[in-house]
Amino acid sequence: MATQISGLRQLGSAAWSHLALTASSVAKRSARQRKRAALAEQHRLHFRLLCKAMSDPALAAVLDTYETDVPPEKQRQFLFANALYVNALYYHRIGAMTLTELHGHVRVMSRNRIFREYWVATRHHRESMPASSDEAALGAMLDALVREMDAFLEDADDGDSWWVVGDVMPDE
Repeated sequence: MATQISGLRQLGSAAWSHLALTASSVAKRSARQRKRAALAEQHRLHFRLLCKAMSDPALAAVLDTYETDVPPEKQRQFLFANALYVNALYYHRIGAMTLTELHGHVRVMSRNRIFREYWVATRHHRESMPASSDEAALGAMLDALVREMDAFLEDADDGDSWWVVGDVMPDE
């Protein structure tokens, strides 16, 4: 009889352990889903605010934190460049784009002169980030791409070989 009770206790203990592990897994998945939903909502809000600023120069003036005077049309272009960059960054953050894919995406974006001007004009924004942050590392990656693209396009007879710019990222 004692052996049967001991066996039942072991089965019960194993069942409780399995149940606790399952509950922990569900809680972690739920936390990831909440974080992802919060990030998605933040991204939607950011984009709505940028759209308002792009369509209303009075609102765009609030976002004018550049070190030089930027005309309203150029500022709208910079706001749109920011929206493109943040969109790519968001996709990377939610896991829909690997670092290698993000690198390729921003490499293409850096071909555009206006995007490169935006990136240089917002340099001081990135300088305020902690060097250990993910965004600072991504900013440094894009800084290098923009510098290389500027140098390449300055020296190139044609821009058709732009794809040679930037180190090739290893597949993840």
